[in-house]
Amino acid sequence: MSDTETDSPTTLSTNPQSKESPYLMSDADSVKDIFLWRRKKATATTLLASTAIWVLLDKYQFKFITVASWVAMSVAALSFLWGNLLRLVGREPPNLSRLEISEEYTVEIANSLRTLVEAAVRWMFDVSVERDLFTFAGVLAEIFLLSYVGSSCDLLTLLYAGTLMGMTVPVTYVKYEDKLKRGWERITVQYTTFQENLVRKVSNYKDKKT
Repeated sequence: MSDTETDSPTTLSTNPQSKESPYLMSDADSVKDIFLWRRKKATATTLLASTAIWVLLDKYQFKFITVASWVAMSVAALSFLWGNLLRLVGREPPNLSRLEISEEYTVEIANSLRTLVEAAVRWMFDVSVERDLFTFAGVLAEIFLLSYVGSSCDLLTLLYAGTLMGMTVPVTYVKYEDKLKRGWERITVQYTTFQENLVRKVSNYKDKKT
């Protein structure tokens, strides 16, 4: 054995992409891209799937298990036919054995839900300890409006409406962000002025009563 010969350490790839399938959905920004119409095909597919599910479950009164079974059978049949068709033309079907949802993506969704729940709970406690009559009245009005909307439609319709709003409101806000901000600032200034004037009149009225 030569003196100049040394044991070279085995080089391991540290690139996480080297172990991931190209079909892997590991980018948390992909959901934001869908809602902002940056991935038009994925957005259109989401809208079509949501509309089809809502029509089947709400309008035609199909059961969820029935629809899910039909979808599973359709996916299995199409995958089987597609794979055999590729083999007939001499092409190898793609390897989907490593198709999965990454841990990072799942953690990102869980953290987003936790943040929303914490913000809602914190908002409720802040309102309860806030000594502002107008804020309290506004919160009660918003909750009453939510209860009215919930009484006029079922959960499935509410989720479908939320999906449609999620597909339209963010992209509209991004497109007209500057105009909306300027309009909101004017509304905020007018509301603040109105609130101050009303509080001043109520205070003057109480002073006159005393």
